[in-house]
Amino acid sequence: MKKLSQILFTRENLLAVLLCLILIALVIFTADTSPTWIYQGF
Repeated sequence: MKKLSQILFTRENLLAVLLCLILIALVIFTADTSPTWIYQGF
């Protein structure tokens, strides 16, 4: 069990999970506001 946790919780995996959580949070927080930044280029 300890070897499995060493494989799963490496620094790269933790950074990847953290990045995914930040992206998901950004999508959730920007979904309820109107996406004006998309239309600024047009």
